[in-house]
Amino acid sequence: MVNGIITKAYGGFYFVRAGRDSWQCTLKGVFRHRGVGVMVGDRVDIRPGQGLQGVVEKVYPRRNLLARPPVANVDRAVIVFAARDPEPSLILLDRFLVLAGAAGIQPVICLNKVDLAAGESPDFLCCYAAAGYRVLRTSARDGTGVNTLREILREGISVFAGPSGVGKSSLLNAVQPGLSLKTGEVGPKIKRGRHTTRHVELIALEGGGMVADTPGFSSLFLPDIKKEELFYYYPEMERYAAQCRFRSCLHSSEPGCAVKEAVARSGIDGGRYRRYLELLGEIIERERSY
Repeated sequence: MVNGIITKAYGGFYFVRAGRDSWQCTLKGVFRHRGVGVMVGDRVDIRPGQGLQGVVEKVYPRRNLLARPPVANVDRAVIVFAARDPEPSLILLDRFLVLAGAAGIQPVICLNKVDLAAGESPDFLCCYAAAGYRVLRTSARDGTGVNTLREILREGISVFAGPSGVGKSSLLNAVQPGLSLKTGEVGPKIKRGRHTTRHVELIALEGGGMVADTPGFSSLFLPDIKKEELFYYYPEMERYAAQCRFRSCLHSSEPGCAVKEAVARSGIDGGRYRRYLELLGEIIERERSY
């Protein structure tokens, strides 16, 4: 048996990276009969056939799973937004952070296209850095932050996620020149990027690590978490939650809420808290519809 990682699924074939080799594989028949799902990022054993062809014989248990983009066993999510063109959506950023936290995936916030905002430092980044998130400023055009990003990607599996048009493919091309991933311009009328990546594929980087160049999207459903759990994915709120009067505090309208008190004295960013309330309301509404 040969052990490897599925890097791409296309046309009924599964491409498995093992060392420096890429194997083109089919699934063992029993997987199809049992409806066993196999996806990019899965670690598998394959039975070699002729040349670099084989059959996937075993799929190992997953450490985690992202549904959209569909990748398994992810170590970190590089959440890419643009400084401009398109303008960053902070509610979407918060959704990504909640999704990554619920999946047990380390997030890295990457603000790309900083060359378009030369001399400006977006204030919203400060609240995320203060909350404990790693924040990186990059520019695929002038190389700002590219070396740091390359170091971050050296180990494990990384996922690039974010809206279309923020420069995910351009950043990967800058991290590893020669990839020549297809890139697209932001539409002049709607100010949203055109999708340039059509499927999920893990790319082995020369410096180590693997990265998924994934389709961009502009909306994201929250993970299936309870309303009482949402604050766990806000590190700056979790620090104060133990001081609330009620253990079941949702940090919205309850008296004696230490989180609200922290917001009032600017210990927690007000904008981030308001977006928390928006997501909390969404979860409450979803629970009512069950």
